[in-house]
Amino acid sequence: MTSYLTSRSRGPRSGRLAATMALAAAGVLAVTACNVSNLLDVETPNVISPGDVQSAAGADAVRLGAIARLNAATSGGSSSSEGLFLLSGLFADEWSNGDSFIDRWQVDGRVITPQNSFLTDVNRMLHRARLSATQAVQLLEQYKPTGAVADVAEMYFIEAYVENLVGEHYCNGLVFSTVVNGTEQYGSPTTTTAAFEMALAHADSGLALITGSTPADVKVRNALQVTRGRILLNLNRPADAAAAVAGVPTAFQYLNLHSQTTNDNAMWTYNTIARRYSVGDREGGTGLDFATAKDPRVPVCLGSDAACKAIGVPRSTRDDGTTPLYVQMIWTTRDAPVAISDGIEARLIEAEAQLNGAVAGDWLATLNALRTDGMFDTQPSDTNPAVTDTLWHAGSGGVAGLKPLSDPGTAAARVDLLFRERAFWLFGRGHRVGDLRRLIRQYGRQPESVFPTGDWRSGSPYGTQVAFPVPQAEQNNPNVAGQGCMNNDA
Repeated sequence: MTSYLTSRSRGPRSGRLAATMALAAAGVLAVTACNVSNLLDVETPNVISPGDVQSAAGADAVRLGAIARLNAATSGGSSSSEGLFLLSGLFADEWSNGDSFIDRWQVDGRVITPQNSFLTDVNRMLHRARLSATQAVQLLEQYKPTGAVADVAEMYFIEAYVENLVGEHYCNGLVFSTVVNGTEQYGSPTTTTAAFEMALAHADSGLALITGSTPADVKVRNALQVTRGRILLNLNRPADAAAAVAGVPTAFQYLNLHSQTTNDNAMWTYNTIARRYSVGDREGGTGLDFATAKDPRVPVCLGSDAACKAIGVPRSTRDDGTTPLYVQMIWTTRDAPVAISDGIEARLIEAEAQLNGAVAGDWLATLNALRTDGMFDTQPSDTNPAVTDTLWHAGSGGVAGLKPLSDPGTAAARVDLLFRERAFWLFGRGHRVGDLRRLIRQYGRQPESVFPTGDWRSGSPYGTQVAFPVPQAEQNNPNVAGQGCMNNDA
């Protein structure tokens, strides 16, 4: 379970170390007083022997662990840090900082050092999910060769999804290490393009396996198709991206499930309860008006108003005690599921390809179809009837409060409109940094025109970073040898 209180006590490392040593000493004394011989029989429950997973059941355990680690790395977070979805939104304009932690200030202000502790935690979570999926593929193929192909394909989805996320968020110089026969194989610094190509290969591997039509086959196939389309957009192949997502139903969702006994929804934890994050509003002059647009896709309340009180937010300020708190009302409970891939993204990919003239079709009509031919609704989750999912349903009369869009008339304004639609449809789910970097890389926008700029709220200027740096912890890799980012290009 994610604890928002744990991060509050995150103090100097020396203090934490002293406290840990004191507790350890106390524990040893207590055990010694009971039975000295028991000291030789200490179990290590957090260490899994390779022999423990060399079976069908063990392979399944690693598979389920990979899914759980993907959850933690994205929308669930850990006991000491938020997941990537929050941290990346803070780096962009979806969220603004609400507490006094210097490392979050760095992310919000685009001046991140390689020593940043939150960056280090998220980087580890991402790569643990990826490596768990890699190991699960090997184990499932060896010990469960006649099992459901969707199980193996889903592991390829996790690999592709994480590799694409890393490419979208990190600078050129990012590193992918792996494990071969139980031995770590250190990776070398590589480019974001290479990361996207690696992700594409894994998506293709997963899709090649899926030939059936079971519910699991359909879910994983759709998730792989949408991920493949996302990767191809990052590789500036819009026609291929549109082809990749063809046939994915708009109502499709691949959900991260949350619960009190596993991982809380981190957006609920860090925004609604801990007040460490606030929904962004025109951050740095270039950010979108997420907090005040009154857009039904990103419903927001102001702390202590009637809507916020109804979801348990009686305080009007952030954790810092002074700054107004804007609270998202998409995920209003600790166990609210999060769609990390969906059919709405498929339609947005098609609209972008149409806007670029890469495929036939009216981009504006595609965007308007999302606004006028469906609605949001809630229903029990297919996978857990105790959980309520928020789903988009086709042909249900339109999303209340969304009017049809009109052509703004110029090429630049059309791009602005498309990316604004992407921002509101995909809010809070790890897309925004990748979109801003694509605007720079593929549409010729200047960094200061898409990322927050000017003076940060403390009065100091925003930095110039457009990507996360390589974490200092990667310096333990002998292939890195003190090298950080190759460059800070988008």
